[in-house]
Amino acid sequence: MKSLEIEIKFYIPDIDSIRARIRSLGAEMKGSGFETNIRFDDEAMRLTQGKKVLRLRQDTRCRLTVKSPPDDTDTEFKIFRELEVDISDSQTMIAILEQLGFYPRQVYEKQRETYLFNQTELCLDSLPYGHFLEIEGGKDDIRKAAEAIGLNWEKRITANYLSLFATLQKQLNLPFEDITFENFKGMEIDKSRIHKILEEGISAI
Repeated sequence: MKSLEIEIKFYIPDIDSIRARIRSLGAEMKGSGFETNIRFDDEAMRLTQGKKVLRLRQDTRCRLTVKSPPDDTDTEFKIFRELEVDISDSQTMIAILEQLGFYPRQVYEKQRETYLFNQTELCLDSLPYGHFLEIEGGKDDIRKAAEAIGLNWEKRITANYLSLFATLQKQLNLPFEDITFENFKGMEIDKSRIHKILEEGISAI
């Protein structure tokens, strides 16, 4: 059981060049696939207010995850306490959560490629609004991996994907909450504007 998650993200408009760089470093590909995530909260949105996440993720398997902030804050890395368990029946799990007063609040999707590089996990994530690289591991190993890939440390992101979407949603007046490829497909949004918002707004999130 992993209890502490340490990671950072980078916004990468050119995913192909970063993928090529990762592979040139000898990183081992562990798998790829499509993910559907459902975020739950109660009627008072107490989990969100407490910066906690209750999530049901479905890809090749189904997992229920709870994330909560640690006692000590860290401005350089995204650090959360994390508890996760495999679920054999997602629909029954949803029914159980609803019986306990937790309801689906937001769906978000992504395509993920996972690589192992030394002591870090590298995840190339394609979301409906952009491409990102997530690096997870120990603090020193994360720094070394980012340097090896040639990323600018000052451009790192410690926010989660939901926070990034909230920034886009506000500035673009997006009329939906679910971060799905179908929702973005139906919107006539200038991709260069999304790029500009992410590039300029990331440091403020």
